[in-house]
Amino acid sequence: MPETPMLESERLILRRIRESDAPAIQRDFPHWEVVRHLNAHVPWPYPADGAATNMIESMRAYAAREKCFWAITLKGGGDEMIGRIDLWADDGLSREQRGFWLARAHWGRGLMTEAAERVTEYAFVELGWPHLWLCNAEDNAASHRIKQRQGATLIDRTPARYVSGEGVRVTWLLRRDAWLARRGVGAHAKGSGGAA
Repeated sequence: MPETPMLESERLILRRIRESDAPAIQRDFPHWEVVRHLNAHVPWPYPADGAATNMIESMRAYAAREKCFWAITLKGGGDEMIGRIDLWADDGLSREQRGFWLARAHWGRGLMTEAAERVTEYAFVELGWPHLWLCNAEDNAASHRIKQRQGATLIDRTPARYVSGEGVRVTWLLRRDAWLARRGVGAHAKGSGGAA
């Protein structure tokens, strides 16, 4: 993966995460409404050093260029992290390339859809990837709607374990050509021809 670039949208600045974000994560992330639909590898109850421990792992993965990691910040919001969105290349196995969360206080305003659209634009226009595999817990209606709005196609449903217990994982495929057509961008946009 390339270095995580700064991305901007109408209301958001997406910047690379940094170690100083750990206190904001520790404050906003460990809430049941935020974590219940996340993979069961997220510890629950969330430990007091959970954000710091995760940041060490994220910094290692960033240094190894395994993923791009963005802190979601509001324009005019003092650069404080209110959520996170990650992107990684298709490994041919996991059928998952993007993950995100947003602080509960900022739900219901379309901010995560805006962040997801900007990161998708980066993947398809800047990097030229042909597709994105996307997943969410079937019970996570908000995440489900983001995939639908982006024009992703539901591929399958499989059993999975989440923080809240046993559930169903739904897998989506978002194709570059369909996303560009929905956005009214030509198929030969910058970056075309790249591979995930």
